[in-house]
Amino acid sequence: MKVVLLGYMASGKSTVGRLLARQLGVEFIDLDEYIEEHQKKSIKNIFSEKGEIFFRKLEHQILSEVLDKEESIVLSTGGGTPCYGNNMETILKESDLSIYLNLSIPSLVERLSKEKEERPLVKNIGEEELPEFIGKHLFERRPYYLQAKHNLDCNGIDAETVVEKIKELL
Repeated sequence: MKVVLLGYMASGKSTVGRLLARQLGVEFIDLDEYIEEHQKKSIKNIFSEKGEIFFRKLEHQILSEVLDKEESIVLSTGGGTPCYGNNMETILKESDLSIYLNLSIPSLVERLSKEKEERPLVKNIGEEELPEFIGKHLFERRPYYLQAKHNLDCNGIDAETVVEKIKELL
C-alpha cells in the first residue's frame, strides 16, 4: 500500500503522515527531508546554490525512485511537488491512494503565522499580506491538488481525526 499525502505547506502532511505510518506499521518518508539527506544540504541551500530548475528535476527523480522501490509507504510531498513536471501523473500512477489535505486560506494563515521562521517562502511576508499570498498560491496549485484520488477537508479537525478519516479510505 502506497499512500501519498499532498497539500499546501502547513496543511499537516508530515504530522499526519508520521501518525498514519506508525498506526499502519509502514515506513514514513517526508520527501523534502529525504531530498535533504540525499543531497546533504537543505532545500533552501539547493535552491540558492543550484536554482529551482535543478531542484524540481531532482525532486521528480527522487519522487519516482521512492515510489518505485518502496512496497508499503506513507509519503508526504512538498507543497509544490504535485505542480511541477509530471509529478502528479507519477503520483497517480505509482500510488494506491493519493490524498489532498485541504485547508481553507484562514486555517493556513493561522498555521503559517506560527511557523513563519521555519518557512522560507513566507518568512518575509507581512501578516497582512499573508492571506493574499496564500490565496494566489492556492489558486495556482489547487488544480493539481484536486487531481488526488481523495480530497479531505481538514478544517477544524486535529491530526488524529485526519488519520482516522484516511484509514476509512483504505
